Amino acid sequence: MDATVDTQWRKEQRRRAQARANALLEEGVDGVALSYVDNAGVTRVKAVPVARLPHAAAWGVGMSPVFDVFCVDDSITAGRLAGGPAGDLRLHPDLDRLVRLAGQPGWAWAPVDRFTQDGREHPGCQRSFARRAADRAAAAGLDVRMGFEIEWVVGSDTGGGPGADFAAACRGPAYGMTRMVELGDYCRDLLTALAEQSVEVLQLHPEYAAGQFELSAAPLAPVAAADQVLLVRETVRAVSRRHGMEATFAPVVVAGAVGNGQHLHLSLRRDGVNLLADGPGRYGITAVGESFLAGILGALPALTAILAPSVPSHLRLVPSTWAGAYRCWGRENREAALRLVTGSTGETREAANAEVKCLDASANPYLVVGAVLDVGLAALDAGLVLPEEVPGDPAALAPGDLERLGVERLPRSVAEALDHLDASELLTDALGEYLCDAFTAVRRAEAALFADRTPAEVVAATRWRY
Repeated sequence: MDATVDTQWRKEQRRRAQARANALLEEGVDGVALSYVDNAGVTRVKAVPVARLPHAAAWGVGMSPVFDVFCVDDSITAGRLAGGPAGDLRLHPDLDRLVRLAGQPGWAWAPVDRFTQDGREHPGCQRSFARRAADRAAAAGLDVRMGFEIEWVVGSDTGGGPGADFAAACRGPAYGMTRMVELGDYCRDLLTALAEQSVEVLQLHPEYAAGQFELSAAPLAPVAAADQVLLVRETVRAVSRRHGMEATFAPVVVAGAVGNGQHLHLSLRRDGVNLLADGPGRYGITAVGESFLAGILGALPALTAILAPSVPSHLRLVPSTWAGAYRCWGRENREAALRLVTGSTGETREAANAEVKCLDASANPYLVVGAVLDVGLAALDAGLVLPEEVPGDPAALAPGDLERLGVERLPRSVAEALDHLDASELLTDALGEYLCDAFTAVRRAEAALFADRTPAEVVAATRWRY
């Protein structure tokens, strides 16, 4: 960055941040949490007093690059390029996403971009990776909107130690109104807090597992959608604690039970045309939209390393649980890893979107956004077509039918998924050498960490980490 431009940019950042800080102080805010998600899927944070926000916006807040190789249990590994005690980075808050936290009185929050001390974009910054992919989509003339379905469970451990059992905070049945009555004040306070933070909630409902809820927020531009995941999760966590409960977004909360997903919905438009509804193909899919979806479908074995990246992810990613354990697609098929959502007759042009089901909250949402965009964009004009759809549960199909349809189980372990990622020149090039090295080092270290643990031990060790 040119020195003159650099000085002007910092002055403008300081001016904008000072105006925001003044407003926050008038609203009774004392501190600003600056956060990002690391390669283990854990949200890490530095906080500054509100008065320090202008300096943080102009010069960043220091944080070691070693956090690129922190594992889920806070142990530290190393890659070929990432790791070690030396060096420093600067966390720069995105002032456009700065918001007062309604669930944590006295606090505000902003996501950060990570830069080196000499002002260059840090090659391990996952948010920058997502932004580059979003910029490529915009350059291709695509208007992409994304939204996540966020699932969590409220409850607490019974007893201590690694073998502690889990007790849900409510007893009502799956999808049952009883559960909403039991925790009605909690759900109302959550909706109120999110509304105060300008998060548009589409729906909130009890889910399948004991104590489980799901919230869908309105779709946004890709990077903003990933930011929204962080904001929603921390709001859920804060409101839960104020009601005397703990919230967990872990892929599996009780071994052998249905876990928490974090499904991704995406819509594609070009020149006002819904590429998944306004064409001559199956269900109105356009040729360009079909090619994009076929690119995602074909890359799913490698994408699994990013979408379902943890050891507990593979305890959740099992057939016949609506987790999307098979590489296939289908209209409104909740067992398919890629689900086409057409919407009701009369609203298809507005509502049609695609859902990627095989992901959970141990995934970094910025890596999810960037990776899904990258594989779709690579296939955008390739003329790819989707195979025959699977209308029901692929687990019920005979082996011969699975082979004929080209349907296969997604990778069943972290190691298997990483092997597919290593073989994907497209994704490794998109991630870049440093980010790919750090990410794979963390996930291989976690696989080794839990190699000799039982499913119950894995779940107990990770239940409160996400």
